[in-house]
Amino acid sequence: MLDKNKEPFLLFDEWFSLAKKKELNDPNAMNLATISEDNKPHSRMVLLKDHSADGFIFYTNTESNKGIQISQNNNVALCFHWKSLQRQIRIEGSVKKVDDSTADSYFNSRGYMSRIGALSSKQSSILKSRSELEALIEDFKKKYPDENNVPRPKYWTGFLVTPIKIEFWQDMPHRIHDRLVFEKLDNSKWKSQKLFP
Repeated sequence: MLDKNKEPFLLFDEWFSLAKKKELNDPNAMNLATISEDNKPHSRMVLLKDHSADGFIFYTNTESNKGIQISQNNNVALCFHWKSLQRQIRIEGSVKKVDDSTADSYFNSRGYMSRIGALSSKQSSILKSRSELEALIEDFKKKYPDENNVPRPKYWTGFLVTPIKIEFWQDMPHRIHDRLVFEKLDNSKWKSQKLFP
């Protein structure tokens, strides 16, 4: 059973470590929900690239739909679901850009073609044909043939989600699940409570 006296980030670390051993594909995959300017929810899968007691970091194109929505409303939600573990973690909070040095460091750790892809993709824009994207990729490969010298585009960066609520869900027999929610108080301490399934 979930221990309500445990620190939420420590519990996250335990569950995430287990997911990395058990989940077949992308244990760091998480659903990111944003809100558009007309108050409609949008969600998609992104990859968690770093986490700490400060929050959860993912990277994206700021000119994409999610990037634009984040600039309009910085309230977001994340959801991890690990089917192999029958566990889920929901996170609510606010998001802000990471600093340039953090973004540069992660961008430079990516493979050459992933960096070229970030330069080539006009993410979320209409693509008339696959050949249009392939031509852009070839152009950037010619422009940056040195695999160690591909600049991070200014529109590509990381985002840190600072949580105010983290809910842990564990599947249990007969759908009488175990749920534990942590909510951040004004003094930055966490209050934990069990929830009915």
